[in-house]
Amino acid sequence: MDAIIERCCGIDVHKQSLTACLLAGSLEGKPEITIKTFSTMTNDLLQLKDWLEKAGCTHIAIESTGVYWKPVFNLLEESLEVVLVNARDVKNVPGRKTDVKDCQWLAQLLRCGLLKPSFIPEREIRELRDLTRYRRKLTQDLTAEKNRVQKVLEDANIKLSSVATDIFGVSGRIMMDALLNQETAPEQLAELAKGRLRNKIPELVEALTGNLRAHHRFMIEQSLQHIAFLTESIARLDVQIDKCMAPFRQVEANLKTIPGVKKKTAEGIVAEIGVEMEQFPTAAHLASWAGMAPGNNESAGKRRSGHTTHGDKWLRTTLVEAAWAASKSKGSYFKAQYHRLAGKRGKKRALVAVGHSILTIAYYMIKNNCAYKELGEDYFDQINHDAVLKRQVKRLEKLGYKVTLEPVPQAA
Repeated sequence: MDAIIERCCGIDVHKQSLTACLLAGSLEGKPEITIKTFSTMTNDLLQLKDWLEKAGCTHIAIESTGVYWKPVFNLLEESLEVVLVNARDVKNVPGRKTDVKDCQWLAQLLRCGLLKPSFIPEREIRELRDLTRYRRKLTQDLTAEKNRVQKVLEDANIKLSSVATDIFGVSGRIMMDALLNQETAPEQLAELAKGRLRNKIPELVEALTGNLRAHHRFMIEQSLQHIAFLTESIARLDVQIDKCMAPFRQVEANLKTIPGVKKKTAEGIVAEIGVEMEQFPTAAHLASWAGMAPGNNESAGKRRSGHTTHGDKWLRTTLVEAAWAASKSKGSYFKAQYHRLAGKRGKKRALVAVGHSILTIAYYMIKNNCAYKELGEDYFDQINHDAVLKRQVKRLEKLGYKVTLEPVPQAA
C-alpha cells in the first residue's frame, strides 16, 4: 500500500462487536469521518458490507485479533479489498486506546498508504492449512498418549521399552493385549514376540516381570482406546488432505525430490506458503516471514543478538523436521551443510540453517515449476578446493610429515 486512498475504512474487531471508521472525501481536504458499531453476528456483518458498498468504500483495514477477524474477512473479501495487518505494526500513540480511536487510526494509516498487508492465501489453501495443522495437533496428541502408556508400564516395572524398539509394533501390541487380559506369566508373554524380537526372548522375560495392578490395566486400556480413535481420525484427515492436494500434484511431486521432504512435509509446505510466490518478492522475504532468518539488532555500530524472527511456527516446525531427515541423507548437500555448521554453531542452529536452505529451494521450485537438482555431499570441498588442500597439508605438516601433492590421472 503506497498510494493515498480516497474512500477507505478501518475496522477494530472484537469477539461480540466491531467498530468501523469510514473516511471519505477529496484527497486535498480533510476527509469526512463516519463511525458505526456493529455486532459480529452474520446479519450485522451483511449490514456492514452493504453500508460500505453504498458509501463507495474500496479498501478496508482489519487488525488481526485472535480468530475474530476471520468471519469479517471471509464475508468482505468477495467484493472489497481487505487488508489484514499485524497488531504489532499499527500500535497507536500511548494514552489513546479506545475502540473508536483504534479504528480511526487504522483508517488514517490505510488512507495514507502506510499499512503493510499480511499474507492471506486463497480460500482453498486456507482450508488445506486448517487440515494439515489439525493433523499435526492430533499427531502430537497421539505421541503424548503413547508416552503415557509407556509411563504406566514403567510405573508397573514393565521394562518392555528397554528391549523392544517400538512397544506399539506388532509384538508390543500383542503383549499389551495379553497383559490387559490378565496374562502375567513373563515366559508366556515373551513367547508372543514376532520376527527379530524372538532373538531377545530371555531379555523379554526379564523385562516383562513386573507388578501390573488393576489400576494400571485400566489406565492402559483407556489410553489404547484413545490411540485407536486418534489413529482413525488422522487416517480420515489424510484422505481429505489428499483430495485437497489434487490441484497441486505437480508442486507436491517436485517438492518430494528434495532430500528429507516426503508427502506430509510437501503438503505442509504447500498449505503454509501456497503455490503463488508473487506475494514474496524474494526467497529472503519468505524466509523472514517464516521465522527462518536471523533478525537484525544493531545499535551504535554493534551487532547484538541475531535470534531468528517470529514467524509461521507451523512451517518452521515442518522445515526443521525435514532438515533433520535431510541431514541424514547420504550423499546430499544438506548432510554436508549440517555437519559443516553443527561443529561450529551447534546442532539446533545447523538444523535451522538447513531448513532455511530447504525453504529457499522450495521457493524457486514452486516459482519456476522445476525439480530439485542435487549438488552433492562434496559441494563445499569443490568450491573451496584450494583452501581444503592447504588446510589438510598444514595439518599433516604439524604432525611431522612432509607432504607432496600429485594429482591422480583421470580414468578414461
